[in-house]
Amino acid sequence: MVQSRTHTCAQLRIEDVGKRVTIVGWYDNMRKVSKNLGFLILRDFYGVTQAVIETEEMMAKLSGVNNESTLSITGLVRERSSKNTQIPTGEIEVVPEDITVLGKCIYNELPFEVSRSKEADEAVRLKYRYLDLRNPSVKEKIVLRSKIVAEIRRRMTEQDFLEITTPILTCSSPEGARDYLVPSRNHPGKFYALPQAPQQFKQLLMTSGFDRYFQIAPCFRDEDARADRSPGEFYQLDMEMAFATQDDVFGVIETVLPPIFAEYGKYKTASKAPFTRISYRDAMSKYGTDKPDLRIDLVLQDATECMEGCGFGPFEGQKVEAIVVDHFTATRKVIDKICSDVEVQSGQKAYWFKLDESGNLVGGISKFLQERREQVIEALGLKNGDFVGLTAGKEQDALKGAGVLRKFLGSAAEGHMRQDCYEFCWIVDFPMYEIGEESGELEFCHNPFSMPQGGMEALMTKNPLDIYAYQYDLVCNGVELSSGAVRNHDPEIMVKAFEIVGLKEDDVKAKFPAMYNAFCYGAPPHAGIAPGVDRMVMLIAGEESIREIIPFPMNKTAQDVMMGAPSEVDERQLRDVHIKIDLPKECEEE
Repeated sequence: MVQSRTHTCAQLRIEDVGKRVTIVGWYDNMRKVSKNLGFLILRDFYGVTQAVIETEEMMAKLSGVNNESTLSITGLVRERSSKNTQIPTGEIEVVPEDITVLGKCIYNELPFEVSRSKEADEAVRLKYRYLDLRNPSVKEKIVLRSKIVAEIRRRMTEQDFLEITTPILTCSSPEGARDYLVPSRNHPGKFYALPQAPQQFKQLLMTSGFDRYFQIAPCFRDEDARADRSPGEFYQLDMEMAFATQDDVFGVIETVLPPIFAEYGKYKTASKAPFTRISYRDAMSKYGTDKPDLRIDLVLQDATECMEGCGFGPFEGQKVEAIVVDHFTATRKVIDKICSDVEVQSGQKAYWFKLDESGNLVGGISKFLQERREQVIEALGLKNGDFVGLTAGKEQDALKGAGVLRKFLGSAAEGHMRQDCYEFCWIVDFPMYEIGEESGELEFCHNPFSMPQGGMEALMTKNPLDIYAYQYDLVCNGVELSSGAVRNHDPEIMVKAFEIVGLKEDDVKAKFPAMYNAFCYGAPPHAGIAPGVDRMVMLIAGEESIREIIPFPMNKTAQDVMMGAPSEVDERQLRDVHIKIDLPKECEEE
């Protein structure tokens, strides 16, 4: 059968009155007035059109037809007597001469009303995602994503980048997260891995003589979900430049991204080049995070000295960070909620006190500060009416808690957060090495393929913890969009960098054979970055959950409940790839 339509459900206008047309779409709903009068709404990808059923014959054609069935309606366009100014087709209606059911919905009851699907439980939405996507307010986010990706491609091509696809089946590589492994049928006992990122391939392209590369790259990481991170797979704007510096990468990103955010975003203002640059250490000391939201004008203050010996137990022997907010008039209930939220999100308790309009220290922990009132006021630069939020603990814990407290106070306090813009910044000068929280040993802080600032000399002469790397993060409105780096393209420097964390030259050659060997054939200095497409679209669309902008997202436990993945496979399939399942007892019981 061949279907055709003369117009979409968003096209007909008053000038089409008198035309014989055919429209197709989903049976959205019908307001039935009598046995021979009803007002049917037909919905397609583009919009809606009202059809007026005026005969028993036409009404009979809809007998037993459920909502969400697909229909073809042929009839005459006429002017509506009662116009609807809320929709583009609101001045006309179609009077059917024929109605054909193209695809029948066999269910009388749907899992949810399509137009209100966002109110349904998320698990149900994901299971029936094909119905959820029929909701225009859900569908529009996917349409927006398509437009943004197309615009990214256009702008990157204008910057002379070539779009090149890299392999999906590759080798396992230690990139910071768990790999998804794929067993090999032809090579028993060996596995491919899905790429966590095209990191090595894009660097190899630079050694191959390509000057500017990009792709909208699929990446696969076996990690847990968050509101801003989808488990399993995600997409990034992966790019690399040969004979390039950090500033060259910044220049491209600052040219490509702001116009896209401003044109398609919920907010119509985005930072212009050059973006603010903040060192990692300054970001931590001023904002308590390496992904600061610069729309908030509050900064951290070190209150350790003025709080020392005040008698408040949680401050004793600890680092204390303070945030001063002028004329914060929130109720005690609001303040307690903020403190509770800080503890939930950071694991650190938050404390507070006020300097009231009469100059008295009141509320919260103020009773511990009365004897040092003047010292506290002077140290923190307080004025009458100021509110002070505090966190305490080991240095990193106190900073982390204060960073979360700053975010909540900025949102709650009037006049301290710009809401209607996209504020970009670069976090630069990351430490090359750090002491691992779990291992207690020296580890790479960021990307092991990064060039240390100072090159070989720094690696040979400096304390590893004092070495910085040419590494950078792109942050927008408190969301980390990307990490990037100037790459370590010198095999001698690479071997030395890994040697510092306990890996020998043979280890480097074994773990990264292609890249190491390629660098031995004359590699250009190169640099790159890979902003997350999903996170960018989430910010642009103004959504809180990343799953709203992914066509078919997994749930929080990396399950596709619509397709039933991951799923069991039969014994023959396992034998083909030389796999035998040996589950722990607790898994067998499940």
